[in-house]
Amino acid sequence: MQPDRIEAITALLAASGQAHGTYEETELNGVYDKEWPAWYAAYAVEHGMAERLGHPITTDQLADFLATTNAEFEQLEPRPSEPWPAWTARRIAEDL
Repeated sequence: MQPDRIEAITALLAASGQAHGTYEETELNGVYDKEWPAWYAAYAVEHGMAERLGHPITTDQLADFLATTNAEFEQLEPRPSEPWPAWTARRIAEDL
């Protein structure tokens, strides 16, 4: 996968995070969204994840992947030097 695709996926994940933060503040009144992978996935799919990957992907596929890779990220010691969106984008590009 080309670096520009990884950068595009990273940007989409970062935008998903920003939009989700607004959602948590306005719709959930500041309550943590335990179902955030599904929300992120729906946002990312609606905003062009398939085009960035170069093939179709469902919201369920991406939500499951985000939940799994986030759990992996949280368990890494030491933590990766790159932020979660970049680390996850690389994993998406490699594995999906």
